[in-house]
Amino acid sequence: MGSESVKVVVRYRPLNDKEKALGSKMALTMDPQRCQCFIKKPASADEPPKQFTFDGTYFTDQTTERIYNESAYPLVEGVTEGYNGTIFAYGQTGSGKSFTMQGVSEPPAQRGVIPRAFEHIFESIQCAENTKFLVRASYLEIYNEEIRDLLGNDTKQRLELKEHPEPGVYARDLSMHTVHSVAECETVMERGWRNRAVACTLMNKDSSRSHSIFSIHLEMCRTDAAGQDHLRAGKLNLVDPAGSERQSKTGATGERLREATKINLSLSALADGRSKYVPYRDSKLTRLPQDSLGGNTRTLMAACLSPADSNYEESLSTLRYANRAKSIRNRPRINEDPKDALLREYQEEIKKLRALVASAAALPSEVSRSSADGEKEKIQKDYEERLARLRADFSAERESKAKLQEDIAALRSSYDSKLSALEKVTSSRGRSAPTNGFRGWSRRWSAASGPATKNSGRGGRRPIRGKLGSSKLLSVHDSVQEEVRAKGQMLLKVQGKLKAAKLEIRDLQTEFEEERKDYLAATATTAARSA
Repeated sequence: MGSESVKVVVRYRPLNDKEKALGSKMALTMDPQRCQCFIKKPASADEPPKQFTFDGTYFTDQTTERIYNESAYPLVEGVTEGYNGTIFAYGQTGSGKSFTMQGVSEPPAQRGVIPRAFEHIFESIQCAENTKFLVRASYLEIYNEEIRDLLGNDTKQRLELKEHPEPGVYARDLSMHTVHSVAECETVMERGWRNRAVACTLMNKDSSRSHSIFSIHLEMCRTDAAGQDHLRAGKLNLVDPAGSERQSKTGATGERLREATKINLSLSALADGRSKYVPYRDSKLTRLPQDSLGGNTRTLMAACLSPADSNYEESLSTLRYANRAKSIRNRPRINEDPKDALLREYQEEIKKLRALVASAAALPSEVSRSSADGEKEKIQKDYEERLARLRADFSAERESKAKLQEDIAALRSSYDSKLSALEKVTSSRGRSAPTNGFRGWSRRWSAASGPATKNSGRGGRRPIRGKLGSSKLLSVHDSVQEEVRAKGQMLLKVQGKLKAAKLEIRDLQTEFEEERKDYLAATATTAARSA
């Protein structure tokens, strides 16, 4: 099939008790019919609200069940057909990301996207005919740009990223766990959740300071009427990133400061759509699931917002990132007959074992038990050697020569690109002056809209009389006045857009300066630690 854009929906929660105690007001409004979101800057009566349009907008009284049915259901259904899919939440700490992804058990309508996806997949498996399934799960964490296996024997062990032409980017030695039911999926996820890096911040006492990716790997073998097997493989990534707010909002210092800078670097790379290019290598959060951002995957981004005016800057930043993410285009396709499908290996192994059993049953009855045992050992040894060679070849094939760029190089590249973009915006601002053209146009129309004249013969000019009736003069006058009014209204609209653009440039300059200070502070902290 052709390309499709990343699907983006936004959701904002009610004001919480802390925000009510601070006397915060609602800064967000939505138009669900047009899927538009408006954010109003506090204490700024003359500044118009900023407007954004998405694939779906959900406010306080709309449930997670509705979000899943309208936005996530088609994506998960595609995974059961052999497509890859990714669902991830985005937003500041405490905006409702975990509530959207994990949910609560009561009321049932607010159960999260993840448990609903589990149920959806296993219901599809139960309804499938003439099809065998293998379902495996993995769970990893990206903490300070280091990858850990949350389900491994040693959760503190650092995993390396590798790249291969077929499976793409993957975490080497990441453990896979076979699951047979929704309950087993939930048990596996709960075990990994307890191993996540959690630290208290000013935004949320249970704030997760890491990104996590829970993946469901689905392999299907369908047998057609002719008895031929057809293999397909789908994968569902469920991403729960850390908060996107700046350090000044979290009160981060020391190690927390270093974490927060890494988080913002990852999330900035994740949704940076200035040139419709995603800088994957800037961050492991973008490099690991890079197929989700411009590759062979259907992707859904759920941007979560706090409606409080005290969180205006964070909410505006989230809306901007979400708006940029819409420009990323993927090319999803069905993964048919994958070369490294584990289900195929299992089927071949079953065939070999059946052949061994058949050959053992065909041995003459007069063959002694000792010779039969020796033959079995020989067959078993040969089988194990061949299996070991296959596994070694498979591991060697997955190795890649791709190397990670150094963190400082990625940080410097990100800083230079943002500085360059800001200089371009500033220079273009100095060059644009559309109002001068409109003033000249206004003067020309003022002259043109005056009464028609001709030479009087004495060097002067006098109004034309007699050739045009009064009614025709009035109609000409009315049409000119109407056109002047229409042009005037157009001028007001252009001036309003110009004002909004100037405000946007000012906001972007302020945001850039804040991020620049954060990066410089983190760099200084890292240098001091290494010294």
